Amino acid sequence: MEHSPQIMIIPMIDIIFFLLVFFMMSTLYMTNQQSIPVNLPVAASAQQDIVKSFQVTVAKDGALYLGTDRMDLAALKQHLQEESRSAEVAVSLRADEDVDYGHFIEVMDELKTSGISRISLAAKK
Repeated sequence: MEHSPQIMIIPMIDIIFFLLVFFMMSTLYMTNQQSIPVNLPVAASAQQDIVKSFQVTVAKDGALYLGTDRMDLAALKQHLQEESRSAEVAVSLRADEDVDYGHFIEVMDELKTSGISRISLAAKK
């Protein structure tokens, strides 16, 4: 006696609902929550929750890029100082492996002296 294959619809519906709930919950953490606007009081110990992240690249020829925009070291420092006034700034520093070590340290030092404390160094795995 042969049985013909049957499609089990109940487990498939369970999986679809599980995926729906998973994506709904994950999108809650990806969006900014809108709330009622209020005038918050000032506190000396208050901390900023906003973190802006930038990617600084030192190319093989020593050129500096903020994202995809090429700029010199003074302009980079000025731009990041302006951004750090409104929010906390995090920088991911990328450099070609053939870049002069002294130039790399100079760029990192300028980032630190501009008030940026969150600097990460990028590398390939």
